[in-house]
Amino acid sequence: MSSIPDDLFFEIFSRLPSKSIARFRCVSKLWESMLHRPYFTELFLTRSSARPRLLFAFQRRSESVDYLSFFSLPQPHDPYENLSSTVVAADYHMMFPMLGHICGYASGLVLSKRDQEEHVICNPITGQFSILPKVRKHMFSISLLGFDPIDKQFKVLFTTEGEFRILTLGTGEVSWRKVQCPLTCFTNCSEGICINGVMYCLAKNLDETVEIFCFDVRSENSKIINMETFYACPARLVNYKGKPCVIHWNRAKRTLELHTCVLDDVEKHEWSKHVYTLPYNCELVYHLYVYYRDVTVVGVTARGEIVLSQEYTCYTDSPKSYVFYFNPESKILQQVKITGPDDFFGRSFEVVVDHVEDLNLNDAKLLKSSIYE
Repeated sequence: MSSIPDDLFFEIFSRLPSKSIARFRCVSKLWESMLHRPYFTELFLTRSSARPRLLFAFQRRSESVDYLSFFSLPQPHDPYENLSSTVVAADYHMMFPMLGHICGYASGLVLSKRDQEEHVICNPITGQFSILPKVRKHMFSISLLGFDPIDKQFKVLFTTEGEFRILTLGTGEVSWRKVQCPLTCFTNCSEGICINGVMYCLAKNLDETVEIFCFDVRSENSKIINMETFYACPARLVNYKGKPCVIHWNRAKRTLELHTCVLDDVEKHEWSKHVYTLPYNCELVYHLYVYYRDVTVVGVTARGEIVLSQEYTCYTDSPKSYVFYFNPESKILQQVKITGPDDFFGRSFEVVVDHVEDLNLNDAKLLKSSIYE
């Protein structure tokens, strides 16, 4: 070890997955110290950010136990170098012994609802998790996960029937406390996103109007942004190059249209709108229109590519397990075929775009349990 220069040591280990780093930290006190240095954790984050992944989560049942399984795919560095279909293998990570769906994601951690009143925070790579205290739920509710990049804190916001509660991770006693927010009654809401320390979600009011609910993780201040008249279903709230964006799609008779509404200025409520039309004679659009009626927008990459995916994987003998990347600037649509183990197929799943592993997450402080215990 003494013969290896520190720079080379850090360069080698920065290319490994975080699960391997956790194991190598147990080799010796020297390795543990070096792999905890701020220089290395920042280098690792830089490397990880340069190779983001699509994170898949789906429910499965094994020996009468319900699980939430995680797989991931590397996102292509340049999906448009080869316009023919690219084949990418899905990497298996782990199964959490819990049933639920993802309702929030922030900086490498996943928030899921295990039942109507119980939430679980987990790291899908390391296997660490925490079951949050139960909170009473009424008919409609919102659960959001946010991360404050300044104080490095994760918070969960839960609201139901106009009552708002927040929980801060890593502060010793984990408990909910009440906060004041302007959002009152609503009939439906979207999954939340977190951008630069602010949580956003779409909320539909009783009068069918739609608003964007914003919550600052650090200050715990909130506001409402009206969506005016350009909201349509189906739609998805996404992070578009650091700005909230609503994307909805329309299958016309001979075209597929993607409508984007980007919130350019949160304070002034200024929007920019674009419509991208993909012609029916495009081979990929033909497949989308004829075969993939369950295709939905799942997010936007940091490079600005809109990612579309099926809502469930097909079986291994079917040609329909694809992820699609659309570049709004070049108007190119590219498909990536998914391959993986048999239990990856034939299931409904949820997708997180630009998943990045971050060693700055202190799992031991934030998440008290492990699936390996």
